[in-house]
Amino acid sequence: MQEVEAYIHKFPLEVQEIMHEFRELITKTNPKIVETFAYQMPAYKLNGKPLVYFAGYKNHIGFYATPTGHSAFADRLKNYKQGKGSVQFPLNDPMPYQLIQDIVDFRVENILGGTK
Repeated sequence: MQEVEAYIHKFPLEVQEIMHEFRELITKTNPKIVETFAYQMPAYKLNGKPLVYFAGYKNHIGFYATPTGHSAFADRLKNYKQGKGSVQFPLNDPMPYQLIQDIVDFRVENILGGTK
């Protein structure tokens, strides 16, 4: 999607690489995932329901998997700064791609299983 690509290209190259990795990780999870742009950030839906969002910031990548995606992984997210339905992954630390994949997988199962 052009809006998402334009958004990603606003960031320094090393951040763009991370964001492209997020994008690929999310979209490869299920062929029915639709990429959109909402709330001024890349947004992903499945069966018309919000799946996850991410956004770039000066010092971190914000990841939004709705409260269920975060509450289910509270133990694994406890070392990251969080808000309701959001988590911040610092740019100066290795990105926890496996954790992100696990959260996306969980959200896909929630949606396909009929729960939010």
